[in-house]
Order: sequence, then C-alpha cells, then structure tokens
Amino acid sequence: MAPSTVPAPGRSTGRPTGRAPGTALPRAVRPVELPPVHGALVCVALPALVVCAEHGQLTGEGPEGVYAAGRRLLSRCVLRVSGREPVALQGRMASADRAVFLGVLRVPGEAGPDPGLTVERARSADGTERITLRSAVGRSLRLPVELALGTDLADLGAVATGRPGSELAASVHGTGLRWTGSDGRSATVTADPAPMDSLAAAGVLRWEAELAPGAAFTIRLRVRGEAAARPTGSPGAGPGRPGGHLIAEARAEADDPRPGELLRTSVEDLRALLQRTPEHPADVYLAAGVPWRCGPVTAEALWAARMALPLGTRLAATTLRAIGRTQLSGGGAESGRLPGPLRDAGPRLPPRCTGVEATLAFPSVLAEARRWGLPSADLEELLPVAERCLDWLRRVVGADGLVPDPGPTGSRWAETQAHAHRAALLGADLLDACGRPGGDALRDTARTLRERFRRAFWTDDRTGGPALARTADGGTWRRPGGWAAHLLDTGLLGGGRYAQGLLDAVEAERVARLLGTPALDSGWGLRGLSAEDPDHNPFGHRTGAVRAHDTAVAVAGLAAAGRGKEAASLLRGLLDAAEAFGHRLPEMYAGEQRTTGGRPVPHPAACRPAAGAAAGAVHALLALAGVRPDAPGRSVSVHPLPSAPLGAIRLSGLVVAGEPFAARVSGLGLGMVEEAADGLQLGV
Repeated sequence: MAPSTVPAPGRSTGRPTGRAPGTALPRAVRPVELPPVHGALVCVALPALVVCAEHGQLTGEGPEGVYAAGRRLLSRCVLRVSGREPVALQGRMASADRAVFLGVLRVPGEAGPDPGLTVERARSADGTERITLRSAVGRSLRLPVELALGTDLADLGAVATGRPGSELAASVHGTGLRWTGSDGRSATVTADPAPMDSLAAAGVLRWEAELAPGAAFTIRLRVRGEAAARPTGSPGAGPGRPGGHLIAEARAEADDPRPGELLRTSVEDLRALLQRTPEHPADVYLAAGVPWRCGPVTAEALWAARMALPLGTRLAATTLRAIGRTQLSGGGAESGRLPGPLRDAGPRLPPRCTGVEATLAFPSVLAEARRWGLPSADLEELLPVAERCLDWLRRVVGADGLVPDPGPTGSRWAETQAHAHRAALLGADLLDACGRPGGDALRDTARTLRERFRRAFWTDDRTGGPALARTADGGTWRRPGGWAAHLLDTGLLGGGRYAQGLLDAVEAERVARLLGTPALDSGWGLRGLSAEDPDHNPFGHRTGAVRAHDTAVAVAGLAAAGRGKEAASLLRGLLDAAEAFGHRLPEMYAGEQRTTGGRPVPHPAACRPAAGAAAGAVHALLALAGVRPDAPGRSVSVHPLPSAPLGAIRLSGLVVAGEPFAARVSGLGLGMVEEAADGLQLGV
C-alpha cells in the first residue's frame, strides 16, 4: 500500500468526485497545518523514504524518520560517542535516495581545538545506514559508542496531523531491537557488528570502538518492517520498487553548467518517485510529491508523464493505464469522466475538480505520446478510454458553449476551457489517425469553445485580458496569475505543428506580455497570482507562490509562441532558484520579489521532490531546443529559442520513436539533430 495522500495548505482534497448524478459536491475542506519540511533532507525510493535534518540525527521530532509504505519504522536514531553527540558540519543529498552527513568530535584528553575524530554517516531510503568513526589521533583509542533508537510505528497521516502516538517499548531481537504495535505491525533494527550490549528498556545499542591511529570503526544498520499476519489467501505485502528503466538517462552539456545539474537531479527524482498500484503492479506512475502526496494516481501524474515524454513513452503508457482503470461507467451523465478530488482555489473562489482536469488531460497525453513514439499495442489498449473521455467532453459542454466544473456554483474556469480545447483538437487528430469516428464533431466543439471563450473571458479595454473564471450568473473574476500560461499550451499535432489555441495572435501576445511583467515574473519564476492583487499571498499555493510546474508550462508556451524574451527570463529565474535548492526543485516556493543578493524563500509545507517540478524542469529545458517529434509521420525537428539564452547546449539521452535522440543548439541559437532513429526525416 502506497503512503496515503496528506493535503497541504491550498491543496485540499475533499472527497473524490465520482458521485451519483444530482448529488451536490462537497466544498474542499481546509487541512490541518503540516509540519515544516523545507529544511529537511528527504531520501526517496518509493514506497520507502527517509526524512532527516541536516545534522544527521533522527530525533523523533516532527516528520523525521524512516518510512516504508506510509508507516514510520524508525523515528529516533541518536548517535553518541563517549557520551557526546558529534558536532554536525555538513548534511547533503548524495543522490535522490541517499543522504550523507559529516561531523567531528574532540577526543577527551587531547590538547588544542582540533577535532581528532571524524564521524561519517550515509543513510538511504531503503532503511540502511552506515556510520563510520575515523581517527586522526596519534594514539590508540577505546571509545564507547551508543545508538538510542525508538519508534511509534505511526502512519504518515498521523505524523502529518501531529498525532503520531507515543514511542513503543522495544525488545531485544537478534543483533538489534524490535518494536510491535497494537495492530500487529512491527519494525526491526539489526546492526553489524553485533552490539556488545542491548538495553531494550532504554532502546539503546552499545559498542566499544577500538581505533588505532588512522583506523576506522564502522557500524551498519538495517531497518525493516513487517505487516500483521494475514489470513490464508489474503493479499501479500504490497508491490515492489519499480525499475528506473521507464525513464531514460537524459543529459545536458552546456556553456552554463546549471542545466546539466538540474536535468540530472530531475531524472533522479522522477525515478525515485515511481510507484506501483497495489492491485495492478504493472501500472506505474509518479507520486505527486514527498512526503505528503504519495497517494493514488491523479491529474498531476498525467501532466508529469506528459512533460517527461522526452525521456520515453513507457511512463506515459503505464500512467494512462493506471488512471484509466478509475474511469466512471454506467451510461449516466458522469460516464467517461475520471474521478478526482476537489482542489482549493484560494480565498473567495470555489474549489476546482481535479477529475475534470484528468479527464481532459487523458486524450491529450495519449495523442502526444503517440507523436513521441508510443507503441501501437499501448495505443490500441488506451484508445477506448480516451474515446470515452472525449464523449464526456462533447456531452458536458453547456448551453453557453463552455465546460463547467461540477458543483453547485456552476463556475467556468479559463484554464479548464484551455484543457478542453486542447483535448478536442488533439483528440480529433488522434481519432482520425486511428480510423475512429468523431473527429469532425470534436473540431466543432473546439470552434465553439474558441468563440464562446472570447465572449465570456476576454476584454479588450486598456486593462483587458483573460479572466480567471466566470460564474453561472455571468460575473467574472479578473485575477491575473500563472494560470494564464495554460492558455498558451496548445499541444502538438503532426509534422511538428502546434494545435490552434483558444487565443488569436494578438491575444496570445497580450498574455505573453502579461506573463513577463514584474507583477507575475518574480525573478525566481512565475507567481500563481499577481503581486498587485489584493489577495496576493507569496506563500499561497494558488494565490502567489511560484509553482515550478506552471513556470515550466509558461516557458514552453512562450517559446512556442515566439516570445523568446519572456521565456528566457522565466527559464533563467527557474534555473537560479533550482541552484539555490541544490537543483532539486520543490513543488512551490514563495513568490517574493527577487532582490540583489537574495535567495528564493522556501515554502514550509512544499513537497520536495515533486513530480510536477522535476518533470517541469525537463519540459522547460527541452524548450531551449524546441524538439517537435512526429514518430507516426517519421519526422522530427528542432525549433530552438533564437536568443540562445544559456549559450550552447547539447541534450542527449532523449528518446524519440523508441530510439536515442540528441540535439545541439549553438551559441547563436542554431539547432542541429545529432542522433535519431533510422528513417526519421530531420528538420530545423
């Protein structure tokens, strides 16, 4: 069982919106305050993860601990040497699933301020840890070493709400300790070498370390959990760890070293976030983010799979398969829709339905995956689900020609219309290519959406532009924000062409200029809401924070629209922010205005790593080269940003038509395909 999703501020989930027709939707409920994790090091290899502070000790405070499948197996692991804790010097991520720590100690009896003992710790998400004491003292040492261990075996949801429960009593078990909860679950810590003394009552393991000059003493720990005994014939322990082969090992080599570091880290994070569905272990998808959002597949997993298409189509296929299994059926009004929870949209606005978002994303992701080279067997399996999504889209368009969000307010969101328009055009192209009927009807739907959107959402006065949403009684919410980037995301058709968007050329230029204003471009990325809006909150998930996903959508959309200046500004800001976060982008961070010498401010409850941020980094960097594949048409072309804002760059290890792909952009902004599948027509 995967860790349960825990709603964070501004991301309330409510109940899934699969419901009987006519049943009122619940309003999203504000969640409890989450423990801050912005300063934590998080090792991830789902369904396992470790949350720890930079000093390396597990103190049992807040969310610290070793987790497996949403259960905290170890909450406390405090090292003392000669009765003292090491002085922490450095803690850092060595990879997505491993953190390393360095500390020192002065040896009793040694003169001078220099520490003579180095303490190195390496902790991995799989529950293993290596502790090494290294002596630089010119005499032999005999030092008492002890580890104080403990756990509450709390569920991640209980940890998030501040109700984890008390520590459990330990018992001696082999070369370590064991804890058993009231539900029969247990956790075991084993040590190598075996401790000289095990004190169950205190939860302490002890050794006597003998160190010659220049010698080392190493302790290896292993944390394991066991579920309660199951009746005969019941399901076993959950599915294992997915392999990283679903995601290609892409690389970036550039005059600017930051793209290479960001791409490497993002690929690592995407691999670490892969998880299987318990009922169908072959269905692999990306968890939305760690530690709070590791629940069932959602719309965010679809968007992340779409942005990761340059790394191969297998992740898109497995994600589409996983979410497709949830599709509602029965022939009623809801038939064909994908269920999803409500998402809080900020103050004074009704919640939005992520199920509608997923339903509109499904055919678009499938259509674009086909352009990148999705195998025909996967396409044939997934096409019926896409057809049902598109049938739902045609049925749900209201008398006003727009797509409403379900619920008593009947509100229409501009972003939803953009998703619907893209789904209609890409869906029509997909149906035509597969010899299925319905393409012309979908194009009519798209035409109606364009006409009605212009009337309902667009104003041409001096302060005009797109509105965020429209109420059922005709009122509008005029709130410029990062959401407008989705109006430029039109989707990919054959021959390297982008689909027609909701906006005409003049309107697209207006939105591009809007996204480039200081009110939205914070210098670190795109704000969710204009800094000039009265409801702006730099830490609001939808009301002012910088969301890496939306910034990446904006970079790619602006590049496709030929707005290189605005795209380059947002991309540089994203790269600068990523560097400040160790190249592991959080899902969001504060939308504070950048100042000289400043750094981006973290959001205390943001997931990091997060699928949307990691895949968004891939998406934004690919905008530099503008790779446009058409595997069915046997062609691929590159359309780089002409300004070459980061200088020369080479992107390799990508996948087009199932084969390795590499492209280079010169310092003058000229593109070249260096490696591609045989038989593809290449263009720039």
